[in-house]
Formats: sequence, structure tokens, C-alpha cells
Amino acid sequence: MGYKTYTCPISRDCGGCEWLAVPYPIQLRRKQEQVEGLLGEMLRADGGKLEGIRGMDEPLRYRHKAATPFAHAPHGRVLSGFYAAGTHRIVPCAECLVEDDRARRILNAVARVSERMHIPPYDEDRGTGVLRHAVVRCGYATDDVMLVLVTRVDELRNRERLVGELRAACPEVTTIVQNVNSRRTNAILGHRCHTLYGPGIMHDELLGCRFEIGPTSFYQTNPQQTEVLYQLAIEGTGNAERVLDAYCGTGTIGICAAARRPGLRVIGVERVAAAVSCARRNAQANHVEERSSFVAADATEWMAGPGRAERFDAIIMDPPRAGSTPEFLGGVAALAPGRVVYVSCNVVTQARDIELLRSLGYRIESVTPVDMFPHTRHVESVAVLARR
Repeated sequence: MGYKTYTCPISRDCGGCEWLAVPYPIQLRRKQEQVEGLLGEMLRADGGKLEGIRGMDEPLRYRHKAATPFAHAPHGRVLSGFYAAGTHRIVPCAECLVEDDRARRILNAVARVSERMHIPPYDEDRGTGVLRHAVVRCGYATDDVMLVLVTRVDELRNRERLVGELRAACPEVTTIVQNVNSRRTNAILGHRCHTLYGPGIMHDELLGCRFEIGPTSFYQTNPQQTEVLYQLAIEGTGNAERVLDAYCGTGTIGICAAARRPGLRVIGVERVAAAVSCARRNAQANHVEERSSFVAADATEWMAGPGRAERFDAIIMDPPRAGSTPEFLGGVAALAPGRVVYVSCNVVTQARDIELLRSLGYRIESVTPVDMFPHTRHVESVAVLARR
């Protein structure tokens, strides 16, 4: 078979695309087999169906978010690129096959500007220096581009000159934000942000809905496949009239569902108050504010408290990689929705949680794998469960 493969000069050092040399159809087959191995037995026991994996037509340039650390180099140079696998050694990168082609160019321009302006990069061993990371988000359906400079301290000398040089080097950037992270941590972003240029936010579109994205907002890295993922989640709710969007973030799934289903009412619950405020603005921007409401609360506590009085036909849950908790899943079962749609970025924890949901009175109706990160081992899946 004449399968197409891809090559990258730094793939062995970078380690980000472990399967770059593996033909894409074989990658998809492996991911399908991974989901089958974890969920197949439960699917067969419940009479459910494992759908074929949803891959990309062209698995390149799909990452619309990119980041780089910075480090000292000889002769006053500033290194940028990727950490080598399992280390904090930076592998320089001129271009990345899986990133939006604007992103790496902007990140490297930040390094060159910091050299000219003698802005010292962060030294993680000593906890000194100024510039820790830079993060770029590129619009998928818009021309918006956000650049976030992550610094150790609030003070930025010659701020106006810095903004001027960055704008000259990267005219496509529509907003520049400084994020302050003073902690000695591996986490990239801190909690404080200062807008240096532009509105301090950007916008993008998914399934025809427009969303505000802030410098610390969670927003999927691969918007093209996100539309596939969200469409599967919406379809999984069946004919539901009332839907709970747990772990709702800035409201993307719930708002897309409300926009595509005029009779649908959505309640979103999210513990991060800033994300809930953003979700409310997103609902207004998409004219679904009368059929959607968002609550700043821990979803488990809310279901055990105010949420107990609500009736839901379906619950959409999209937890982090660590999966959900027995307490949350028990709360879902207590609300007794007819359907549960479980969107997962980690099928291992999804399988664990589904096993518990099955013991609480649900059966798996279908599972659809989605390839959000081609050339890596990661696979996402949408599982639809129905109440027995």
C-alpha cells in the first residue's frame, strides 16, 4: 500500500509527534483498536456499537494554539522551541508541521525581539529572569491572533517599545497580553493578566457560533475536529429538551447545542467564575441567552444542592484527563437523565467512569473515537449512555 508519511527534522528530539513516521491510516487503526480494547467488552455486554474513528482528511497544521519556553544561550541569544522528551532541554524549531503556520514564526519573533531588547529569559534553576513562555492562539474561522507573554514579574521595562517591535515583527497579531506567573512551577500560565495591545481577547467560531477566548480560557487546540466532537455530543442528546452541560468551561458545547436545536434549554455548571462570565457573554453573542444559563459552582455540589430540583433529559460531561469522580457520577445517576453523553480526552479514565455509570443503571449505546491529535497516541471519544 502506498501510504503517505511525513517527515520532520526535529521529531526524534522533540518527541511531540511520536507517530509521525507511521502512515496516518495505521495511526487511525491503532487508535480504534485502543478504544475497542478498553470499551469493547462493555459495549458487547450492553448491545452497544463502536463507530469508526473520525480522522482528518489532511492531518497537518491542525494545532491553532502553540507555546514555547525560553532559555539563555551563548552570546546573549535566547532559545525557543520545544522541550526534548522527558527533559527541560530546548530543541529549537523553525517550523512545525502540525501547528498553524503563523504560530511558530510569531514565537520565534518574540525570542529575537527579547534579544534585541535584552529582556532576560527565565532561569528555572535560580528562579530569576523575566520572560518565561509565550503562547499564540490563531483563529480557525477568524483572522484573530492572540499573543500571550508569560513573565515572572509584573514590571516590563520599555513596554511601549516592546509592543511596537512585536507589532512590527508580527503584524498579524491582533492582541498582546502579559500573563504573570511568579510561582516556581511547571504550569505555563499564572493568574494575573495585563493587556498590552488590542482588546485583550480574541474570537473564533465553531459550528456557526462565535466565541470569546481570553488569555487563560480553555479552548480546544484542533477546532476542525472539535466541530466533529461537538456535533457527536449534540446528536448524542437525542430529542432532549433540557440538557445539563457539566464542566462547561466557557459554554462552547452547550451554546452550540442550543443554537442548533431551537427548542433546547441548557444549564451549564463550571467552578471557574471567569469562565462562567465568558459563557454568559458567549450566550448573548449567539442569541441563546434566553434558553441557556450558567452557574458558577462545583458541579458535584450543585447537583446535590440546587440542581436536585431540576429535571434533565440529558447530561453532557466533558471532564479533564483525570476523568470524573464517584461523587459526580453518583450525582448524575440521582438526577436520572435519560441519556448521558461522556466526552473524553482519556479513554482509560472514561472506561473506569463508564463502568461505574453502568452499575448505577446506565448502558452504553454507542462510542465514537475522534482523532484530535494526529501523529500522537492520544485519542478522544464520545460515549452515549442510556438509562436502563
